[in-house]
Order: sequence, then C-alpha cells, then structure tokens
Amino acid sequence: MQQSAVPELAHAQPRPIHWLATATAVAAVVALSSALQPGSATAAQPTTGTTAKSAPAAAPPTTTGVAFPLHCGREKAVVAKKATGDLDGDGKPETVAVVHCDTAMGTPPDAVYVLTHAADTGRPRVVATLVDPKDRLNVTDFTVRAEAVTATLLGYSSSDVPSCCPDLKTPAKWQWKNDAFIRSTPADAHSV
Repeated sequence: MQQSAVPELAHAQPRPIHWLATATAVAAVVALSSALQPGSATAAQPTTGTTAKSAPAAAPPTTTGVAFPLHCGREKAVVAKKATGDLDGDGKPETVAVVHCDTAMGTPPDAVYVLTHAADTGRPRVVATLVDPKDRLNVTDFTVRAEAVTATLLGYSSSDVPSCCPDLKTPAKWQWKNDAFIRSTPADAHSV
C-alpha cells in the first residue's frame, strides 16, 4: 500500500466532539456580538454649540368638513387631490385641495383652494382660490413643493369645444409673495 503525500486531516472524519466544538464557538460569537452592539442610529444631525429646541410640527389642515366656495346644486363637492406644505414660510403647513362637483356625467371643472387653520378656532378654512371653477379648467400634475404649488391646467380655446376634450394645456405655478399668491409659468415648462 502506498501512502499519500498529504497526511490524513483530523477533521476529514467528523465526530460528535467536532460538532459540539463548532456549536460552542458559534454560540460564543453570537453572545459576544449581541453584547457589543453599536449605539442606536438616528436621522437627526447632532447639534453642537446650540441649545435650540425644535417645536413639534403642526398638523396640516384637513379637508373634512370644509365648506368650499363651490356651488354644486344637489351634488356634493369632492376633493380630488390634495397636498400640504408651508407655502408662506411661517413654519405652519397649509393644505392645497383640488375640488370639483361630484357628477355622474361629464368632466366638471376643478377649483384649487388653499386651506389654513383659523387663528381663533383652529378649524380649517379657505384662505385663497388659485383656480376658480368658472374658468372651466381641469387640473393635472398637481404638486406642492419648495413653497410653491405647480399644476398643469387643461382648458378650452372657445365655448364650442366640448367639455370632454380640452384643447389647451397650460403649466402654472403659484408662490406666496407680498401677501398674495402670484401665478407664473414654471421656468422648466414646455408647451405642446
């Protein structure tokens, strides 16, 4: 019989003592790793040299129970879209709502309202109308970001155009300046 150049390795034939030693080593690693955990992670940046305390974030106004200045006859007003953000920079969020009459047929025009909390009661109230339903516009691509409201307004070139098929598409942006919402066309807007 010829002998191999490599001697037989001790672990080539595992015995119960080998399994027990492996299990003990794994248990020791698990126990040690649970005892040596890093500190808990936080998303807040540490404040150095300041003692400023942050106030709790104010809740944005809800649209529930708000009497929107929209005349729907026997139908009810429906909030189709809404978004929140601090539009006037006072640290308190406003809610912007796209609202229309709930009709079974046709495409009702949208209105866009800005809501804030009333100073005396704290209840939500309408403080501005960005899009009046009399203008016969529908709102798409609606967002509130960086103290601005942006939307795409779909409208009609004449009263002969059917309500189903708007033929005008206008980008719009509103920002709070000098105590009023000023409408402009976004810089990155492209007409089609």
